[in-house]
Amino acid sequence: MDYKHIQVKPISGALGAEIHGVDLAQLDEEIFAEIHHAFMENLVIFFRDQTITPDQQVAFSARFAPIGYYPFLKGLPDHPAVIEVRKEPEDELNFGGVWHTDTAYLAKPPMGSVLYAKETPENGGDTMFANLYLAYETLSDPMKAMLDGRKAVNSSRKGDAAAGRQKSVDENPKDASDVQTESTHPALRTHPETGRQALYVNRGHTVCFEGATPEESAPILEYLFEHQIRPESPCRFHWAPGSIAIWDNRCALHYPLNDYHGQRRVMHRVTMEGDTPQ
Repeated sequence: MDYKHIQVKPISGALGAEIHGVDLAQLDEEIFAEIHHAFMENLVIFFRDQTITPDQQVAFSARFAPIGYYPFLKGLPDHPAVIEVRKEPEDELNFGGVWHTDTAYLAKPPMGSVLYAKETPENGGDTMFANLYLAYETLSDPMKAMLDGRKAVNSSRKGDAAAGRQKSVDENPKDASDVQTESTHPALRTHPETGRQALYVNRGHTVCFEGATPEESAPILEYLFEHQIRPESPCRFHWAPGSIAIWDNRCALHYPLNDYHGQRRVMHRVTMEGDTPQ
C-alpha cells in the first residue's frame, strides 16, 4: 500500500511497525484505513507520544471491532471497558508475564487489544511479540500434516498466567462465575481477514491436545512453544508514557517482561471482541 497520511516504519523483519504522523484523538476514515492496513501487514503496530482519554481509547478500539471485556477484572469505575494493568514497586509478579495469546480459554477469544502506557519504569518493562504466521510457515511438512485438523485444549487455570493475574483480580474482582474457563480450538488457525494459517497454541493457556493427556502432549507442545519464539520471530517494544500498542490476538503472541522490580508500571487496556477460531 502507498501510505499517503502516515509513516510506517517496521521494527523487525518478522512483525511490528511504528506509525508516525498521526494523532489518535483525531482520525478520519482515510487515515484509519491506512492504519488498519498497516495492522494487517505487521500484526502489531505502535504509536508514540499520544494523549488520549479513556473515551478516546475506547472509540479508537471500536474502529477495529466491537468492544469486549476482560472476564476476571473490573474496568475503571467510569469506563468499564478500560482495565488498568498495574505493577507496584513491591510486586514480584506482573500481569500476563508469560508468552500467550489473550484469553484463549474463551469460546471466542478477543480479536486484539489496545494498550496505552500511563506510567512506565525508568528501565525495563518492554513487551515482546512473536509472529504465529511465521511459526506455522517454518514448521516441517510432516509437522504441519500432524497438526492439521488437530485441536488443543486451553485453560484459564494454567499456572503462570493464573498466578500473574491473581493480585489484580483480588484488588478489583469481577463476577466470573458464568465465564467459560476452558475451550478447545484448532492448533492451526485460519485468520478470518487474511486467510493465512497461524500456529494457534500458547504457553500461557494451552494444556494438551484434544483426546490426549497433558503428559502425552507435553513433548510436542514444548517444541511448538519454543519454535514460536525462535530468535528471528519476535520483536521488542520499549514503552514510554503516551505509547500505544495494538496487537492482533489471532496471529501474534505477546510477553510483557518482568524486569523492573522496585518500579511502577501502569497501563490502560481495551479489548476488542473476536470470533470462534477456525
